[in-house]
Amino acid sequence: MTESTFRPGRVLVTGGASGLGAAVVDAVLKAGGTPVVLDRDIRNVSAVKAFEVDVSDRIAVAEAVQQAAETLDGLDAVVTAAGIDRCGKLEDVAADEWERVIGVNLMGTVSVVRAALPYLKESRGRVVTIASTLGKRALPEATAYCASKFGVVGFSHSLAAETGGEIGVTTMIPGGMKTRFFDDRAEQYKPQDDSRLNDPGNVAQAILFVLSQPTGCEVREMLICHEEEGSWP
Repeated sequence: MTESTFRPGRVLVTGGASGLGAAVVDAVLKAGGTPVVLDRDIRNVSAVKAFEVDVSDRIAVAEAVQQAAETLDGLDAVVTAAGIDRCGKLEDVAADEWERVIGVNLMGTVSVVRAALPYLKESRGRVVTIASTLGKRALPEATAYCASKFGVVGFSHSLAAETGGEIGVTTMIPGGMKTRFFDDRAEQYKPQDDSRLNDPGNVAQAILFVLSQPTGCEVREMLICHEEEGSWP
């Protein structure tokens, strides 16, 4: 399959209303695919079909994925870009906030993939889970985020082994990106040098590359970051 003939097909994107998710939606549209968005705030989504859902709510996720798949008459890919963070020392981050990071980043990923599996197996589609360089390298005052993203890496690797020959599974590991992800952080937890943040559009193009692989060929893991990324290696 050449780059000029590739079409992404029907792609469900969590967190697709902003940040990396929105960049993926845009890239899929430009490549001739049909994206559908799952996000907790879809007020700014107008170009594609979108469903409002909190990915940490497993029952609501199952319903939203079913509705999305029925709207598109199936799914060819899922990209799990929804994610949050709560920075601080373990004793300083409220337990419910800490656990919410796990609920969104890890359990939300699992719930979306679980709900989408029947459709992906039917189309022999692909899952691209979004981990992080902090799923490879731990930093202080990031226990919730690191736990969630290390969990995404482990889940994705195991899922790939479990579903080989049925669906494709890729763990995408981006470094820091120029998005609004850092906006609600205290000043000491914000990037001090935005020039070392990657354009989310670059990561979206890497995801399209993953989705463009021919049947039988899988990109199991990809790490993509700015050339001066501070959280890698």
